[in-house]
Amino acid sequence: MGAGSSSSIHSADLPQLLRCACVEQSTVAMEETCGRYDTVLQPGCHFMPWCVGRRVAGYLSLRVQQLDVRCETKSKDNVFVTVVASVQYRAIADKAYDAFYRLSNAREQIQSYVFDGNHHLFPFHQFVYSFMCSCDG
Repeated sequence: MGAGSSSSIHSADLPQLLRCACVEQSTVAMEETCGRYDTVLQPGCHFMPWCVGRRVAGYLSLRVQQLDVRCETKSKDNVFVTVVASVQYRAIADKAYDAFYRLSNAREQIQSYVFDGNHHLFPFHQFVYSFMCSCDG
């Protein structure tokens, strides 16, 4: 076919035809075949033949992430205290399936857990004691 032909393949079109999935460092991807979980793709370039129903369902970061949870609670001596708890978390590579498919919203679940913990801890301590505990650790 000639150079002016409309059926020529450009190098920019190759990823669309071949359906390669590039997974970056510190990330894994979930591969599905016809909508069903198939495997976890490690970092690198992977061939995804779309004609047999294979696709990337999503990506999961394995990097450490930080969530700041702000809670307002009342101490034993009726002083309202605003506490900010910083939680660092990461997904474990061996549990990538659970982290991707079983958790609906990990950040909200962690926030709820920390919020409940603070509401159960501070009402039993006086304000001065709560302040001393936060400065020691």
